[in-house]
Amino acid sequence: MIKEFLNKRQIEDLLPHREPMLLIDELHDIKMLSSATAIVNVKKDSFFVQGHFPGNPVMPGVLIVEGFGQAAAALTAHGLDRETYNNKLVFLMGIEKARFRNPVIPDCKLELKIQAIRTHGRVWKYKGEAFVGEKKMADAQWSATIVDKK
Repeated sequence: MIKEFLNKRQIEDLLPHREPMLLIDELHDIKMLSSATAIVNVKKDSFFVQGHFPGNPVMPGVLIVEGFGQAAAALTAHGLDRETYNNKLVFLMGIEKARFRNPVIPDCKLELKIQAIRTHGRVWKYKGEAFVGEKKMADAQWSATIVDKK
C-alpha cells in the first residue's frame, strides 16, 4: 500500500542518505510519482550552523538544493515498484534556474514543494519551491537519473 505520509525512518528505507546529510524529516501530500511536500527542520544545532556563518547562521543554498533532490528521490523511490527500485540509486544530474530569494535562518520549518514535470526512461525532471510559512525562500528546476548500485 502506498502511503501519503512518510516519516524520517520510512525515508531512510528509500534513500541511502544518513545523518547529518539526510536533510528531509518527512514527506507528505504525496501524489504518486507526481508531487509531494518535504519538511526540513532547520535547527540551531544543524551541522552547518557553526561555520555558515558564525554569529549569523544561514542554511547554505546548496543544502536547499540537496533537500530538493532528496525529496524528489524519495518521491520517485516511494512510487516505484520495490522490485524495480531494488539495488538502485537516484543521482542528481543537473540544476537549472535555481534562485535563492530569502535567507533560511535556523529554528524554522522549511517546506519543499516538489513536482515531477517530465520523465524519459531513467531520467526525470523536477521543479520545486521552498517556503518558510508563506514566504518563498528559493526555487529551482533539476534533473536526476536512476542508476544501478555498484
